[in-house]
Formats: sequence, C-alpha cells, structure tokens
Amino acid sequence: MKTIHSRLPMSETLFVGCTLSIVGGYFDGYTYFTRGGVFANAQTGNIVLLGLSLANGNILKALLYFIPIFAFMLGIIVSEVIRKNNQFHFLHWRQSIILLEILIVIAVTLMPSTNQSSYTFDMIANILISFVCALQVQTFRTIHGITCATTMCTGNLRSSIDNIVQFSRTHEKKFLKSAMKFTLINLFFIAGAVISAYITKIFNEKSVIFCGFGLLAVFALMFIQPTEKK
Repeated sequence: MKTIHSRLPMSETLFVGCTLSIVGGYFDGYTYFTRGGVFANAQTGNIVLLGLSLANGNILKALLYFIPIFAFMLGIIVSEVIRKNNQFHFLHWRQSIILLEILIVIAVTLMPSTNQSSYTFDMIANILISFVCALQVQTFRTIHGITCATTMCTGNLRSSIDNIVQFSRTHEKKFLKSAMKFTLINLFFIAGAVISAYITKIFNEKSVIFCGFGLLAVFALMFIQPTEKK
C-alpha cells in the first residue's frame, strides 16, 4: 500500500471531507430536482410534517413522513453495527459502509422517476437516500480535527459562527482555522447542489450515479495509509 506523510487517517482528511460534502449536497439537489421536490438528507422537515399530520388527525399521512425518519434512524444503527462487526477484514469498517452506500446508489439509479412510473419509486428512492445519508453522517463525524456533518449544513454553520466569535474574543488562530474548515465543508456542500442542478437536467433520475463516482473515489483513497511526519 502507498503511504502519505500525515498523522490523520485518510477518512478524516479535509480532502475526503470535502468530497463527501459534494456528494451530500448533490444528494439534496438530486432528490429535489428529480424525486418529488424533497430534501432527503436531514429529517427536520419530515419531523415537523409528521407532527402537523398527527395534529390534524391524519395518521396515514403521518406514517408516510415517519418512513424516511425510520430509514434515517436505521442508517445510524446499521453504521454502528458495521463499525463493531466488520466482516470484511481486508477493508476498514468505513470502507464497508462506503461500499454499501455505492450499492444503494446503483439501486436508486435503476429506479424510474415519477414521469415514467408511479410515485412509489420516488418515495423508495428518497427513503434509500435518507438511509445512505444517515450512514454517511454517522460514519464520517470528524474531519481534520473538527466534528462536522457532510450531509447537512446547519450544525456546521453554527459551529463556524461560534468559532468566529471565539476568535474575535481571544484572537487565538485555532478558532479561525476551525471556522474556515466548517465554512469550507459547507461551500463544497453548496458546490454539490450546484453541480446536481446542471447534471440532473441532462441525466434526470439516472444522475445520482455521479454520487457513486464520488463515493468510489473516497473508497479508493482510504487504501492509502498515513505515516507520522518526521
């Protein structure tokens, strides 16, 4: 295996974090543009709509919103199960999860859109992407020394502003560096959404396969082993 001069494992490098952020932003753009105008990465909207449906006595509609929430929760659980019981000893447990994400992306690519079939396929696609995003957000939580998310922006934005405030008070450069990292992760997330806006116009529901290419790159990069700096 190749080596690089870095103390960080490849899965926690800024390059991998930015690549995953592009994928995360692309997922959100993809579901919005081709799978019914929804955002499948974060579950805040689904939880709110679940509550509103329950308040209106619409149990069936509430169950519809609960499904992607359940898929997200299941993704968190599966991530932890794989972390503790990785059966592929020739792979890092994070690579096993990336491989699972790639297989799911391929499955979603094969599903027709609403224009070609029923709403059911879009719903299944959004559920699967919710599951994938949960896998990713649980698996890649630390990037270059900061705790962040690569499939959503709210927490990163809060942390970025908080570090800027801390820097203004203390003038310690570590806070400014952390703020820049959080901002960079969010900028790449936005870049992923922008890219999806163009690619989905050409390839429609099949365009999610480009996320698979990004995930495959991360999978390959993780074969690179870090070495201590001298």
